[in-house]
Amino acid sequence: MGVTFSSLWSRLFARKETKVLILGLDNAGKSTILYRITMGSVVASAPTVGSNHEIYDYKGVRFGLIDLGGQSSLRSSWNQYFAETEAIILVIDSNDPARLNLAKQELQKLVKAEELRTALLLVLANKQDLPASEGRLTPAQVSEGLGLTDLREREWQIMGCSALTGLGLFEGMDWLVTKLSAK
Repeated sequence: MGVTFSSLWSRLFARKETKVLILGLDNAGKSTILYRITMGSVVASAPTVGSNHEIYDYKGVRFGLIDLGGQSSLRSSWNQYFAETEAIILVIDSNDPARLNLAKQELQKLVKAEELRTALLLVLANKQDLPASEGRLTPAQVSEGLGLTDLREREWQIMGCSALTGLGLFEGMDWLVTKLSAK
């Protein structure tokens, strides 16, 4: 009886987990962002093979954050995670302008996926802590390169950020909380 009541109680009153995929090309900083947000510090990590999952409570929203490997051989399996996704955090390496077009191609695949039709899109232009003189793109340049203004059917936001310093990460999370709360 106690177990049944406990199970019923948890189903009725457990906070719903909001599924968020953290996607981007390899070496964009996805795992570093995941752990900077959830643990508050930079955690040394190897390239992700598969996925990293973390539960994170922020401003009344329970996020189920899933960081997926961005290597070419792994991107084709991203669609296995699309079901019930409410938001995508697309991480772009602002210091790698040579691969911005490849990131745009991957974004177009995400936008066309029926299962992600209603998912919010937060683009994080990472590595803003690096000097512009070394070729770092601004968030406006990343937005233009990705063609974000052409995405008329989707709610999106772009933020400059630094996974290493934490700059811009919580502003991005605030945007997600605001938009998810309005749904």
